[in-house]
Amino acid sequence: MGFDLIYKEKAAELGSILADHQCELLYGGGSVGLMKVIADVMMERGCKVTGTITQHLLDMRVGHPEIDELIVVETMAERKKILEDMADGFIALPGGIGTMDEFFEAYVLSQLRIVDKPVALYNVNGYYDGLVQFIGKMTEEGFMRKEHADNLIVSNDPEELLEKMEQFQPADVTKWVVQIKEQVKEHI
Repeated sequence: MGFDLIYKEKAAELGSILADHQCELLYGGGSVGLMKVIADVMMERGCKVTGTITQHLLDMRVGHPEIDELIVVETMAERKKILEDMADGFIALPGGIGTMDEFFEAYVLSQLRIVDKPVALYNVNGYYDGLVQFIGKMTEEGFMRKEHADNLIVSNDPEELLEKMEQFQPADVTKWVVQIKEQVKEHI
C-alpha cells in the first residue's frame, strides 16, 4: 500500500467518489493493496465489485473472498483482456510493475483506438510526476504525438479525475497515421 498513509486515504476517497457516482468496480480481484481498499469502500456503499484473477494468484490466497463476482482465468493476458473488454475506463493508482503493465497496455490500446476508453493516472502525492514528465519528453523528442500525451488524464483529485474521464474524447487516429506515412516518405 506504500509507506505513506496518504495512499490508503486517497484510495478510500476515490472509492467513495466512485460510489457517489454509482459506479461499479472491475479490478484484479485481490485482497491486498490499494485496490482492496477501494473494493471494500465500494462494497460498503452497496456498489457491485467484480474481480478477475489468475488461478495462480488465487492459489496464493490473494483473491478477495467478499466481492460480488470473482472471474478466475489461467493467464495474466486473459485477465487483462477481460478488464479491457468490460471496463468503461481505466484508473491507475500508485503501484508497482503490475500496475505499470496494465496502465501501459490500456494506454496503448487507447492511443491506437482499439478501445475508445479513458485512461487516467490518480497522481496521489505526486507519485506519477516522473512518468508524466517522461511522457512529455517522448512528445518533445518526437516519439509520441502531443494529442496522445494530452489524452492521458492525470489528477490527484478524484472528483476532477472522474469528471475528466466522463468528458473524454479519443484522439483522431486517422490523421496521425497519414502524417506518419508522409514523414516516412520524406525520409526515404
